[in-house]
Amino acid sequence: MNITFHYPPELMNLLIETIPLLCKSKRNTLLFFRGAGVEDELTKDLWETVQDNRDSITKYEIVRSVLTRLNERGESALRERREVLKRVVEFENYAGCWPQDQLNAKGLVAEIREVINVKDAFTRMDEERRRERQQHIDKKEEELRSKQKRTEAIGKLKDEFFSLFSELDATKRGKALESVLNKLFQVYEISVREAFTLTGDSGEGVVEQIDGTIEFGGYLYFVEMKWWKEPIGVPEISQHLVRIYHRPESRAIVISASNFTDPAVSMCKEALVKGKVITLCTLEELVMLLEQQGDLTDFLRRKVQSTIIDKNPFPRVEIHSTLKTGS
Repeated sequence: MNITFHYPPELMNLLIETIPLLCKSKRNTLLFFRGAGVEDELTKDLWETVQDNRDSITKYEIVRSVLTRLNERGESALRERREVLKRVVEFENYAGCWPQDQLNAKGLVAEIREVINVKDAFTRMDEERRRERQQHIDKKEEELRSKQKRTEAIGKLKDEFFSLFSELDATKRGKALESVLNKLFQVYEISVREAFTLTGDSGEGVVEQIDGTIEFGGYLYFVEMKWWKEPIGVPEISQHLVRIYHRPESRAIVISASNFTDPAVSMCKEALVKGKVITLCTLEELVMLLEQQGDLTDFLRRKVQSTIIDKNPFPRVEIHSTLKTGS
């Protein structure tokens, strides 16, 4: 609680002891409060008492009455309470006090300053802790909202993705897959540098190829999707390797609806020796990822890491579900 909102007992007692020493007379005591912005209506009866029978009330009683009334007013008297406190802690002209009160007044003012500094420090620390807690709560809520939004988006994508398997028209399926892959990368906030474009030759049968580029982990990846009945072989991998051989620092990801031949995998291993990373992935893995609502970014990162570290361009990695809640 801010100490200027309600004077706590310790500060209240110090103010009651101090303010009378700063004012030579009862009238000056009331003028002290008037100068702090305290309404005359609040001190009207005290003025009358001082005027009619000044000996019936002391400066200490005046101060106690005014401060109690200010405290009781709560938030509506916040400005006045702050001003009273400000006038005390900034008090410097002790020549206006009675000579015998000056040293005591200086000591009490110093004590009030110390109390305020200590309490303000605790107040700031409490406020900082509250702010940190609130920020933590806000972050968690935002994470939950983001997670829920992603879950809903993945659910829609899953339906779109699975509907592709019932589409017999190769061209339509290719265009639909282009849209699904774009959305999939966007959901996981993977930067799509170029829109995927259909490059398959429907005259060859059930064949769709979607080329595009994505960026994550500081690298540019050429992505190619092939929907073939037969495993992808050396000729198809060779075509894709040409792209990254002619582009420094680029890498590749090939996604196949079928599988990859052993010679194709061996060719990718040979490319690793020459510093070119090409990671192989199946459509089945993406299906499992969507089913388990896994993290696509984490999945691809671990696939690439295994490709490089284990020198295995076609690694199988465990899918980490985003549905698991953290502790």
